[in-house]
Amino acid sequence: MSKVSIFLKGMAMGAADVVPGVSGGTIAFITGIYDTLLGSISRITPRLIGIIRKDGLKAAFEYINGTFLIVLLAGILTSIFTLARVITWMLHTHPIPLWSFFFGLIIISVNHMFKQIEHWNVSRFIALLVGIAFSYSITVLQPLNLEPTSINILLAGSIAICAMILPGISGSFILLMLGMYAPILAAAKSIDVVTLTTFAAGCAIGLLTFSHVLTWVLRHYRDITLTFLTGLMIGTLGKVWPWKETLTWRTDSSGLEVPLLERNLSPFSFEDITGQPALLAYAIVAMLAAIALILVLEKAANKTTKSHNL
Repeated sequence: MSKVSIFLKGMAMGAADVVPGVSGGTIAFITGIYDTLLGSISRITPRLIGIIRKDGLKAAFEYINGTFLIVLLAGILTSIFTLARVITWMLHTHPIPLWSFFFGLIIISVNHMFKQIEHWNVSRFIALLVGIAFSYSITVLQPLNLEPTSINILLAGSIAICAMILPGISGSFILLMLGMYAPILAAAKSIDVVTLTTFAAGCAIGLLTFSHVLTWVLRHYRDITLTFLTGLMIGTLGKVWPWKETLTWRTDSSGLEVPLLERNLSPFSFEDITGQPALLAYAIVAMLAAIALILVLEKAANKTTKSHNL
């Protein structure tokens, strides 16, 4: 796998992680790098100290697949810092096409995840339903209103990163539910070094802890885990539905009015109820563009896998 390919896949993951409802882990899974990513992260253990003492830094770097991790992280960070402003602008000015794009992403990603299930039985269907119920229950909860203190930012990072590496759960959505999405996105836009460093420290703690658990679960209960994660993705569809009516508002920590309670509307009744255009044609185009993007990524990943097997 070339460094350019890894970097571009990292950018795709970063773009997904910026928006609530879409997971960078899902993109990693679709592009065929998920197992490599998880395996590399899970090798960052105290055992590294022994490898460094015995064989040196170079051997330790190769042991954790350091080049892969650095190039992928560079792509993720590049995408986050370049797209944060664009996505913030689109959320305020063109929300329907943007949410439609990510709605399409989730739909086609669910289809991709279903293809990974080797054997369907009752336990798989139960795991799928539990995932849907769990995810949906989270989407209807009222967001917390945590103040962006150092402890809260550290905690938010450690929780959100666990979601970011799971196919199906959006780390940005977890931040949204914690009331920390706007402060972290604002820090990314303004390059607030203190806030971003604290958040990154929380991410590192959560990632190094959770990756070992997830690796073990996927190794021993892969199909059930994947069906559960697919259920999580399906359960978030209501949250990213493009046509919504805001019922109540709240004031966030920055003093801005943001939606608190919303309800989904049919695109055909949206204009009558809200007085705003439904932009149905734009929404359909955006959804189709998302589906086409994932199909291209999936095809590229399949080609890479075949070339490695030759």
